[in-house]
Amino acid sequence: MKLEEKCGQNGSLVGGSQPHLGEEHQAHRKAVASTRAEVYVKQEANGKQEVPRKILNTYTWQEIQRHNQEADQWLVINRKVYNVTGWADKHPGGRRVLKHYAGEDATSQLVKDFQELRKTVEAMNMFDANLGFFFLHLAQILILEVLAWLTLYQFGSGWRVTIFVTFLLIISQAQSGFLQHDAGHLSIFKKSKWNHLLHKFLMCHLKGLSGNWWNDRHSQHHVKTNVYPKDPDINMGPLFLLGDLQPVKYGKKKIKYIDYKKQHLYFYMVGLPLLMPAYFNAKSMEMMYLRKDWVCFSLQDIAWVSSFYIRHFITFGPFYGIFGTLLLIYLVKFLESPWITYVTQMSHIPMKMSIEENQDWLSTQVSATCNIEQSFFNDWFTGHLNFQIEHHLFPTMPRHNYHKVAPLVRSLCAKHGLQYVNKPMLKAFGDIVRALKKSGALWKDAYYET
Repeated sequence: MKLEEKCGQNGSLVGGSQPHLGEEHQAHRKAVASTRAEVYVKQEANGKQEVPRKILNTYTWQEIQRHNQEADQWLVINRKVYNVTGWADKHPGGRRVLKHYAGEDATSQLVKDFQELRKTVEAMNMFDANLGFFFLHLAQILILEVLAWLTLYQFGSGWRVTIFVTFLLIISQAQSGFLQHDAGHLSIFKKSKWNHLLHKFLMCHLKGLSGNWWNDRHSQHHVKTNVYPKDPDINMGPLFLLGDLQPVKYGKKKIKYIDYKKQHLYFYMVGLPLLMPAYFNAKSMEMMYLRKDWVCFSLQDIAWVSSFYIRHFITFGPFYGIFGTLLLIYLVKFLESPWITYVTQMSHIPMKMSIEENQDWLSTQVSATCNIEQSFFNDWFTGHLNFQIEHHLFPTMPRHNYHKVAPLVRSLCAKHGLQYVNKPMLKAFGDIVRALKKSGALWKDAYYET
């Protein structure tokens, strides 16, 4: 198959369902130049005149796939070949997002029905954010923070008061995480600088984690969900082995950092309590201090994250001292971690994981995600991440609209034979452990195979 190439044009759109290659990647793309014979076209400009135009080159897939290196990246978008090498560092989702698609067709290969569905939800204004909704969630977080301080100010720092304060801060931290997730995906405000500041405030100031780290990691997760090794969220080796392929690979190579057949038990002992205070914090600091290619952005993040600790020392230092305040911070993160771990992992770990299959957007996202049954508590407890299918299909859609489009997505999946998984929350929690146990058994079989 040969693909047509387009001469130097900027800003042509990618298919609307790709979150970072479509909705954000709209400008500054330089097309590969062509060198064929000239033809003439009529053009309306101060009267009709003939303007020379070149016939464009065509390329085979084999030729395109050779351009998949960091210093040589081509993409195919709407059957046109683009050289995005020089623009990769400017990509809003990070250069790794483009690298994952280099030498591939980044065009949404979606069925006509899904394209029509997107047009329908756009016409329904499902991508418009309700500022009042997000203001109420931010108010909830700030009220909890103030209430924690007032409780200490009024009653002192006894152990009963400390338990109550810790409880308030756990809820505040978890809900801050869900709200920063919204800010990282959405254009809540019309001006991008306010969206940028909101995300810095929520992720860095309220959560104490690097916003650039989250953007880099989460963008890769969305464009290549559950695709190994492109999705960093499923690349947890050597601590955990996920899916069907990675355990067999480790087993055949006789790799045994831990006894993986017991990894479902380690999940309770290590994964649940340490995801937030240890793993996420370490990765965030790595982004800010060690990644030299991000140094300018990281300096900004360092200032914002520093304000998180300064605020805690000012607020809680008079009651607990410096060491006690640090202990409180990490106690809250330690106890918040199971909440965040269950919510973020329950919709992906039990689902299909594979190497690159170059499937269409709809099939890839539906097979790699699942939903959790809706209720008022489930929506609040998960920050509406119980609608993971809708979120992954429409990542820039405000979460307050997921339930409105869910019946349309379910109907489309049923029409085309795609499994739309919707399960109770407790079952979803248990499925994480069952999936880890299954992967551990696959590793064991491969490891001890003679």
